[in-house]
Amino acid sequence: MKPTTHPLLPLLASVLTANAFQFPDCVNGPLAKSKACDVTGTAPERAASLVDQLTIDEKLVNLVDQALGASRLGLPKYAWWSEGLHGVAGSPGVTFNTTGYPFSYATSFANAINLGASFDDDLVYEVGTAISTEARAFANFGFGGLDYWTPNVNPYKDPRWGRGAETPGEDPLHIKGYVKAMLAGLEGNETVRKVIATCKHYAAYDLERWHGLTRYEFEAIVTLQDLSEYYLPPFQQCARDSKVGSIMCSYNALTIRDMAGGSKPDEIINLTTAQPACANTYLMTILRDHWNWTEHNNYITSDCNAILDFLPDNHNFSQTPAEAAAAAYKAGTDTVCEVSGSPLTDVVGAYNQSLLPESVIDTALRRLYEGLIRAGYLDHGRSAVAGGDGGSFSSPAYDALNWNDVNTPSTQELALRSATEGIVLLKNSGSLLPLDFSGKKVALIGHWANATGTMRGPYSGIPPFYHNPLYAAQQLNLSLSYANGPVVNASDPDTWTAPALAAAEGADVVLYFGGTDTTVASEDLDRESIAWPETQMKLISELAGLGKPLVVIQLGDQVDDSSLLNNGNVSSILWVGYPGQSGGTAVFDVLTGKKAPAGRLPVTQYPEGYVDEVPLTEMALRPFNHSSSSSSSNPEEEEVSVQGGGSLTIQTRSTPGNKTLSSPGRTYKWYSSPVLPFGYGLHYTTFNVSLSLSSNASSPSFSIPSLLAPCTATHLDLCPFSPSANSALSVSITNTGTHTSDYVAFLFLSGEFGPEPYPLKTLVSYKRVKDIKPGETVTVKDVPVSLGAISRVDGDGNTVLYPGTYRFVVDVDGSQGVQRGKEVVVELVGEEAVLDEFPQPPKE
Repeated sequence: MKPTTHPLLPLLASVLTANAFQFPDCVNGPLAKSKACDVTGTAPERAASLVDQLTIDEKLVNLVDQALGASRLGLPKYAWWSEGLHGVAGSPGVTFNTTGYPFSYATSFANAINLGASFDDDLVYEVGTAISTEARAFANFGFGGLDYWTPNVNPYKDPRWGRGAETPGEDPLHIKGYVKAMLAGLEGNETVRKVIATCKHYAAYDLERWHGLTRYEFEAIVTLQDLSEYYLPPFQQCARDSKVGSIMCSYNALTIRDMAGGSKPDEIINLTTAQPACANTYLMTILRDHWNWTEHNNYITSDCNAILDFLPDNHNFSQTPAEAAAAAYKAGTDTVCEVSGSPLTDVVGAYNQSLLPESVIDTALRRLYEGLIRAGYLDHGRSAVAGGDGGSFSSPAYDALNWNDVNTPSTQELALRSATEGIVLLKNSGSLLPLDFSGKKVALIGHWANATGTMRGPYSGIPPFYHNPLYAAQQLNLSLSYANGPVVNASDPDTWTAPALAAAEGADVVLYFGGTDTTVASEDLDRESIAWPETQMKLISELAGLGKPLVVIQLGDQVDDSSLLNNGNVSSILWVGYPGQSGGTAVFDVLTGKKAPAGRLPVTQYPEGYVDEVPLTEMALRPFNHSSSSSSSNPEEEEVSVQGGGSLTIQTRSTPGNKTLSSPGRTYKWYSSPVLPFGYGLHYTTFNVSLSLSSNASSPSFSIPSLLAPCTATHLDLCPFSPSANSALSVSITNTGTHTSDYVAFLFLSGEFGPEPYPLKTLVSYKRVKDIKPGETVTVKDVPVSLGAISRVDGDGNTVLYPGTYRFVVDVDGSQGVQRGKEVVVELVGEEAVLDEFPQPPKE
């Protein structure tokens, strides 16, 4: 904990001069009398003035993330790369003070996948607000920048993806809700952006390094239907609806294919040639033209070294570094991230070879500096004065944030809530949990039991403390024994089994803390297996054989829990993910019943054999079958063996390793045989849940035109599903058990309307209802459902509201302890209506 007796201001003053980030001096500096510093000017005018004062040499060195500024103008260097996924994090734009307390740490909240598991958008907003408060305090004293590369909004469709823990989960509607809340917290609702958030990675990016294929060379082949329906909705929320300040383009290339490729292996028709995302003019057209992401002259940054990937060794899109740089900037990328030690982006060569016009350079720089101006970059510390576009770009409230605003008691409590709310109870045989530890000796076993840095997960800063499980148990004064455990490597000498069994044999209750960590799955590291690590499973089996109450606390990513779910000697399973600085306390709050678990799985838990059914490179969501026992005349088809025996006919693609084989489908919408489904989660209590539509008709019918007529929304997909003034969907939740508990209300839709195949079901709304007491009934009236949520996407990517029978149901099939009422059936009649006409790729 930070001391409270030190003289704060002298310490802050002493460290300020040692750090790189500085605000320009618009009072006494060289820029002071220019239009750039004129607070009566609009943001575009001020940005244009600043760029106009730069020489071409100065312009060129400010097009990359480590921008050199212009010393003659008093324009400081600026690092366009700060991180804040679940707290201010180490990055080129963020420095932690290693010489003393001021800015030596930041709050480490639970990771994004945990926040996703909470299904609590109010919590997400609070976390985003706390992150931006600390980020702004870091900036005020030179320890951080104003732009933050968060959130990661790529849908997590495959459990092997190494960066899945950075995301909220697999469902696009859920991600949109998370993104809306997180961006509101990060950027604030004032004229001045609190920080500039960056939605990443645009688009269709979810592969790191798999079977020798890397993200740097991967060509994602995607149908218009899947692009519009699955890969882009989170970015639509970012750009069109939340108007985020920045977006990051991704490493991969993208090819759009015809729908025929989804059902006929001999008829794959590419609608576009492969283009790297950061030079993909079609993606840029969707972003800036279709979604009108131009209001604040918003900017695009490349992922790091993504432009170098244009070269022959990877995408083979550009032949020289100068051509690669020109292609990126001309397509609409505004700044390029470079990694220290790698070849630099040849911006100078691109300009000198007349490949990159100065007008393109000016456009990029104006976007970048307008972004900073809207975050108060040129008005730091000045009194608020109305600007020419109706608002001030100074913020005394933000400027006043300092070290006292970092990891406060309220923020520490929020960090604990962020961990607790995301814990998911997967098994609880005989209602073992919650546990009364009185008079019991407890064994804590496993490599997560005394974890420190691994609790944070990916993209993390330095937290003020690690309250891990061992610490939390000690704080409760439990009689305990502790033994370490293995991580993954089965070839390591077994130094753990004997101590673990010894600890367990003398205990009344055994708590095993295991699972994966960032050595198993992370950036640049995809998983080959989604099974429990063999060494850990062997140890769990031996512990289970002792016949004592055994609780498995699973951290990290999802693995196949089948054997544990079926093992009668494994009493309970909790999934905890990457819980941050207070993860151990959160676990024991749930184990003891201080807080009842109510988190839900934000992803599907697949059986371990799933990895042999579909390659990570396959981008299609819907199930299909290209397998054939007959010989193929198609020279691009080949038969290969797959792990586990047998063979499948596959369709080769232009990128090595990018192959299509028969697929059982992906995500809960299309995959029918999960170990545990998306949205699964048990409780310490029981619930009766009923769904109703306030309508006089037993089987209500509504015309599609009548749904659209009263809507005043700018975009038809945002229109509410309000069949009439007197009819609305409502959910009533009654706690019929003995524990006060939160409850996440899911509303799913199914039906045979729109294009085939039909999804098994689709999430159309969700809400976490807090602290429902035993015997209490809470009613969520007017459940928010948009027309876009109940629509389907056709083969051209258009969002269409179709006539048909719509079946609404609450919660997840087979959800234990939840008694569900009947489904609500609604008939929509009349002609189909296009809610969003998706832009088509240019004809080749």
